[in-house]
Order: sequence, then C-alpha cells, then structure tokens
Amino acid sequence: MSDRLQVFAPASASNLGPGFDVLGLALQEPGDIVEAEQAEISGVEIVEVTGASSLSADPEQNTAGIAASAVLKRVDPAQQTGVRLWVHKRMPLASGLGSSAASSVAGAVAVNELWGGGLSRHALLGCALEAEEAASGTAHADNVAPSLLGGIVLIRSYNPLEIVSLPVPSALRIVVIHPHTQVQTAMARQLVAERRFEISQAVANLGNIAAFVSALHSGDLALFGRSICDALVEPIRAQFVPAFGDVKKAALAAGALGCSISGSGPSVFAFADDDGRSSEIADAMQEAFRQTGLESDRYVGPVSAEGARVLPSSG
Repeated sequence: MSDRLQVFAPASASNLGPGFDVLGLALQEPGDIVEAEQAEISGVEIVEVTGASSLSADPEQNTAGIAASAVLKRVDPAQQTGVRLWVHKRMPLASGLGSSAASSVAGAVAVNELWGGGLSRHALLGCALEAEEAASGTAHADNVAPSLLGGIVLIRSYNPLEIVSLPVPSALRIVVIHPHTQVQTAMARQLVAERRFEISQAVANLGNIAAFVSALHSGDLALFGRSICDALVEPIRAQFVPAFGDVKKAALAAGALGCSISGSGPSVFAFADDDGRSSEIADAMQEAFRQTGLESDRYVGPVSAEGARVLPSSG
C-alpha cells in the first residue's frame, strides 16, 4: 500500500465579469486539502470531513468522493484496491469561490497520484466535472479548470471540452472579499437559466470577452479593466449580495480596474495593478460591507500560477 499523501486545490474566482461559465482564475488562497491512501477496501471511503460539519462523508454525496471514484474507475477498472480520503475544508461553503470544485479537484488529483499519475490533466478535469455536475446540476468548468490548472483560463467549448490558458500580466492583482453570508449555486443558476436576454446584452458581453482576452495578451490593464463588465448575469445576481452596488462603487473609487461578482456570489472580486492599491481597494470594499452589518474575509494577491498540487510530506 502507498503512503498517505496530501493534495491542495485552490479556490477560484469565476465568470470574471462578462465570461459566464467560460472564464475563471485560481487564487493563491484559500483552498481545500484532501489526504488519500490506498486501502484494501472496495471503492472510496471518506474517513473524515473537517472544517464543514454540514458536508456529508458519504462518498456518493461529497464532491471529493465522487471525483475520486471517477478517477479510480479509470486507473483501476477491476477495483482491486480502494482508497480512503480525509477531506479538509479550508474555505467557506456557498461563497462563489468554487468550494465544491476545489474538493473535486483535490480528490481527483490525490487518487491519480496514488496510482502513479497516469491520467492527463484533461482526463482529471472530466472526473472533477462529474462531481461538479452532482453538486450544482451542471458540469461548468470555470471553477474546476483554474483550480486544477492554475492561472486564468477560458473554456472555449464544452462539447468537446477545450480549455485555453491565458497569459497573466505580472502586475495584475486580484482582491476577493467574501461577506459572511451564503448564496446557493443551484438556486442562482436556476434564475439565470429562466431569464431571456436581449441580443444587445449578448453583444455587449461578447465584445468585453474579446477585449478581456486581447488585454491579457497585450498587457493592457486599462483595457482589461474596462472589459470587466457584465450585461447578462451580474444584474440578476446582484440582489443576492447585500449592498453590492455600494461595494462596487467603493472598489472603483479606490482605484480598482474593474469589479464584479465571483460566480454565484456572495464573494465580490476586483482587480488592481499593484500591491498597495489592492490593499486599499480591499479596505474600501470591506468597509462598504461593514456598513450593511456584514463582516467579511479578504484574499489579496497575484493570480496563482499553480493549480492543484501534492504537498510535501511532513514525515
């Protein structure tokens, strides 16, 4: 049997303004850790879940278990050996930061590493997407892909699945503020699915996605900031984020390049072009939330170039 290993998978910000279900990036923190070891059992067993008492340890209900099972079926079709998992939640649930995706990715990578790392990142992405679909009802990759691969990603196509990694300007900084409230992804996605949009709204987002990609390739952060504009989803989901309008105004007034809702919310992200300004933006956004009676957590720094990874052994 293999020794136990630990895998860290980072949180992610998704949509990034105009890119509903097609744009996402990896954060340096927070993230989830999954420990795994081979065992003389059948299938997947989750021994323990820490950091989130509401999450099930049933491997058919927990995204880490679902993704681990999907990998196990590929690397050991005869199921001669199973795997035990310990899932350590290090990030808030229902936060808009890809909590379920981080667990999925960590579970998938951990099992793959135990069996020699034979599956490609593309194959692992498919396994993690099976778990994401179970969690939210749709297999959207804008959290799973950056959590696995790192950096900023564009999902060009879902069928077939094609992921494009985009360049990250060295000066770019991201500020994420997570107010202490929750938004359930399935409910937020249902509202979007039920909405019908005008062609002018779609055209606006298409232009901004194109500008977003162009700006990253050219390093034009002013253009990049102007592209963080969403005519489709942000107006629908703003109602779930207390005082979102005030928080966004505070971010822009403090010098943010752009600001929007991460995923389903309630986390709000902003971009900056240096460390000092990003700290000032975070202060302003937290104060705007505080005015509504909400405390918040902050995550400030560069986009993480590194996605899921095996942690060094402490032994």
